[in-house]
Amino acid sequence: MDFLYYILAAYMIIINITAIAVTIHDKRAAKRHRWRVSENTLLLIAALSGCVSMYITMRIIHHKTKHPKFMIGIPIIFILEAAAVCFCLFHL
Repeated sequence: MDFLYYILAAYMIIINITAIAVTIHDKRAAKRHRWRVSENTLLLIAALSGCVSMYITMRIIHHKTKHPKFMIGIPIIFILEAAAVCFCLFHL
């Protein structure tokens, strides 16, 4: 069972670092008028458990903070993920 926790911890570290890196990359690309990361890709990364680090990064670098899809959507994704974790912990 310990091995499963290590795999889960590694996944969480990797997805959160990816979320931060992709968010920063998209901000830089926006400033330089270059190829951007699609909104669907950003939301997918958030849905894969990168929502907290992505939201914090967006607030720090002021990226997509005027888009309700992100400022409301990402916290909703977090709430749904937290509810799923709670459900799994208490009902399985």
